[in-house]
Amino acid sequence: MALHHNPSYLHHRTGTPRTEIIREVIFGMEDGMVSTMGAITGIAAGTQNHFTVVLAGFVIIAVESISMAVGSYLSNKSEKEIDDRKMQEEREELVNFPHEEKKELEDMYVKDGWPKELAPQMAEAASQNHELFLQEMAYRELRIIPDDTSTPLHNGIAMGVSYVVGGSVALVPYIILPTIAVATPVSIGLTLIALFILGAATTRYSGRAWWKAGLEMLLLASAAALVGFLVGRAIDTWWLHQ
Repeated sequence: MALHHNPSYLHHRTGTPRTEIIREVIFGMEDGMVSTMGAITGIAAGTQNHFTVVLAGFVIIAVESISMAVGSYLSNKSEKEIDDRKMQEEREELVNFPHEEKKELEDMYVKDGWPKELAPQMAEAASQNHELFLQEMAYRELRIIPDDTSTPLHNGIAMGVSYVVGGSVALVPYIILPTIAVATPVSIGLTLIALFILGAATTRYSGRAWWKAGLEMLLLASAAALVGFLVGRAIDTWWLHQ
């Protein structure tokens, strides 16, 4: 009964796995583009060696995509294991202290804004169904949305693949264009455009103005390219004076 009075719970419960994948894809693509563009722009400015830039780009994408994928997998897995442990503890409390837990749920209903006279009926109805009781306590007390479909492995794969795709946007111009002088501005420009499009695309889920989101991501990414270029030039200048 209580679940039917909480449409936001149902919405987030059914939307959570998709939201997790979207988060990993956006994070992976953004980080892949920004990190790769910043690094190879600095290397290009510092070395002016086409082969070195391409080699470094491949190494950066390969290593970082694996690192990001593993990091995503382990963090999501750890989070899921912690939530599972909390859920198990809650299950035991429902078995050992059912009356206390029902009163606690009743108080939480009132705290969440339900009418005080209705809260006891809702808590009583929830307590008659063990799984419903557990779900309500998990959501309202632990702030956990029970979700057996969350898959850390899928999240990790999404992160790694997205990083490769994002990093490739910055690297491809150096592979297909003949000189660094030509490839560098094309790489930066192409990456910034892709970042703007990625930022704008996220508004499909966030509801923000598309141009604001795109511009925000573009400006933040531009800082990475600038830092990479300045560091590369500074090291190149220092090296020449040694």
